[in-house]
Amino acid sequence: MAKHSCPACGAQAEWHPGKQKLVCPFCGTESPYAIDRETGKVREIDLVTALRELPEAERGWQTDKRSVQCQSCRAVMVFDPTRVGQNCEFCGSPALVDYQEIKSPIRPQGVLPFRVDRNRVRDDIRGWWRSKWFAPGRLSKAALVDTVHSMYIPYWTFDAQVHCPWEAEAGYHYYVDVEGRDSKGNRVVRKEQRTRWEPASGVVDHFFDDDPVPGTQGLPLELLRQVEPFPTGDVVPYDTAFLSGHVVEHYKVVLIEAAERSQQQMHAALEQLCARQIPGDTYRNLRIFPSLSGRTFKHVLVPIWLLTYNYGSRAFQVIVNGVSGKIAGKYPISVWKVIFVAILVIIAVLIVLSMQN
Repeated sequence: MAKHSCPACGAQAEWHPGKQKLVCPFCGTESPYAIDRETGKVREIDLVTALRELPEAERGWQTDKRSVQCQSCRAVMVFDPTRVGQNCEFCGSPALVDYQEIKSPIRPQGVLPFRVDRNRVRDDIRGWWRSKWFAPGRLSKAALVDTVHSMYIPYWTFDAQVHCPWEAEAGYHYYVDVEGRDSKGNRVVRKEQRTRWEPASGVVDHFFDDDPVPGTQGLPLELLRQVEPFPTGDVVPYDTAFLSGHVVEHYKVVLIEAAERSQQQMHAALEQLCARQIPGDTYRNLRIFPSLSGRTFKHVLVPIWLLTYNYGSRAFQVIVNGVSGKIAGKYPISVWKVIFVAILVIIAVLIVLSMQN
């Protein structure tokens, strides 16, 4: 998206995860660009004020950009305006159209820079394929990893101070002797569990720090959740240098929707926190009454490596966390390996049956 020229040859320098510098992919020159580490923490924005009307000063990418939307998967990507002819970074479709917005996007407050480089990602994906026994053996030898590419995807993070009274019924188990008869009609005495219910109440005070909500619609959330967490504590102030050479996805989950999802996540977490306070052996009819204050948010960009590949007639995706290297994805299943395992199971069953006879 952002463009930072190489001081030696004039080509576009790219952010290098391994060197943590801008490096020219053509001549190898390391740009003298320096990231200001003394700007302080990434600034939080008051949520209520933002939902009413965010000022234009907080909007825009601070650089020329072109937004395009894929007509197949509906993802919106932000490119350097001089870049043309690309396919969708998510699904590979060439059906891209210009994406026009009513308002400029909310500018990211922070960026989590790449730490894992392309060579390591390629090797790690091959190793990940080899670890999947049911995957076809030739999958790890194919040149599919040559198409892996880097992206920054949007996240919203939310902070809130919560005061949460709760009410419930606490259950205490006890046992009583119950007389009965066994199958032969003999008198027996057995222990039977009962539960005594008593009212209980309390209060949980908790601070939610950087509760994450993905802003992407271009990636399967079940895969994205598998490569989390992204260390939001390492987020640095937004600077276009970190984006150089990488595609940026435009958020499709808007702020108000993300805030609602975050509130639902906080509510579920509070139920668990309150449940831990309930005395006794069990509980029922838990009700919580949360009150949120000091709600703030950040729009941050986090790094992923994405591989979209075709095997046979099917398409698959592999996602790699650009900081931790954690991998999640889909892969084809070898029919021959499945048949082989089924035959082994049948043979084992026949052997057991023959030994019993």
